[in-house]
Amino acid sequence: MGDLAQPQKKFLLTLFSTLVMSCGRATFTNLSRYSQLNERTYRRQYQRSFNFIKFNQQLIEQAIKPESEVILAVDCSFIPKSGNKTYGIDYFYNGSASKTEKGLEISAMAVVDVKNKIGYNLSVQQTPANTSSSKKPRQSETTRINHYLTQLEATVPYLPTSLRYVVSDGFYSKIKWVEGVTDLKLEAIGKLRRDANLRYPYQGEYSGRGRPRKYAGKVDLTDYSSFELVTQLSDDVDLYTVVVWSISLKRKIRLVYLLNHSASSPRYAVLFCTDLQLDAYSIYLYYQARFQIEFLFRDSKQFTGLADCQARDLTKLDFHFNSSLSALNLAKWDAVQQHHSDTNFVFSMASYKRRAFNYHLLERFIDKLGLEPTFIKSHPNYSSLYDYGSIVA
Repeated sequence: MGDLAQPQKKFLLTLFSTLVMSCGRATFTNLSRYSQLNERTYRRQYQRSFNFIKFNQQLIEQAIKPESEVILAVDCSFIPKSGNKTYGIDYFYNGSASKTEKGLEISAMAVVDVKNKIGYNLSVQQTPANTSSSKKPRQSETTRINHYLTQLEATVPYLPTSLRYVVSDGFYSKIKWVEGVTDLKLEAIGKLRRDANLRYPYQGEYSGRGRPRKYAGKVDLTDYSSFELVTQLSDDVDLYTVVVWSISLKRKIRLVYLLNHSASSPRYAVLFCTDLQLDAYSIYLYYQARFQIEFLFRDSKQFTGLADCQARDLTKLDFHFNSSLSALNLAKWDAVQQHHSDTNFVFSMASYKRRAFNYHLLERFIDKLGLEPTFIKSHPNYSSLYDYGSIVA
């Protein structure tokens, strides 16, 4: 990124390396303990703007091959935050507690390599608080869907050219979101309720009298006898598909029906796609790959301080959320480049952070004790110290 000033470039290099190796919370005070920068430097630099989405785009272009099959995974995450003066503080749904709690929310969009099952964050924005005086959940929900669509529209120019599908969980299975995605020349994949209101499209001929018949009957999701069997995913799980009309989405969709008949009473899950030509197995794989965004939230909260920001204003919060997820992107890409064995790549942020801390500590020992670095690093036991405490995949 050639338009970057040298002081900010130096700060970002220090920040990213410190986030992936520091112990404890990623606060301004604690970050200063593991770097040569003062706490005030962190506070001042967090006020400066940086084009994180362009930075992530360039990283993704190098990390994922152009011919790879990719999707855009979209989801939100709850960020605990106390106090009343923080920007955007409101009541949001906390999935880990399964209830609404007071705090912050971020909306993230990640590019996921479907085959290799590796996701990289592209865009993250904080959800603003509900400014409406009404406390009706429907109005609050609509306001946030509009915010997510605005973020998606701003993200589209940075997407890989081969990307067509936006995959989200059941919360986004609403007509406003689906229409917003299709208006951007993309296709939506999501999950429907188990009691979704669906109809079979009428395929017969027009009788010539009255209004043409539109439906051929209501879809009973407990009766899959009229669905087409695609494949058997495992001994207990079968994959079915059918094209139906969704009453809530007001369009035809391809329905993907996952049936688990191992229990005494069969259980099922219902997926959908607005692209009627996409095969059911690909829809299943794309929705399965969506879960990589959950790993981004988990690893960034546990290891790069996503939920640790001390600041309260919008600019610093936005910088912190983006830097935390971008540091995770860099760590993951670095781990991929270091993987040279024939075994499948398995990323562990816990191991990566442990190795980064061990390397930092060994460098401090060499520097402070005046040791000869060549002699130390060429010693046969150096690698065992470097990998001390890491998890073996």
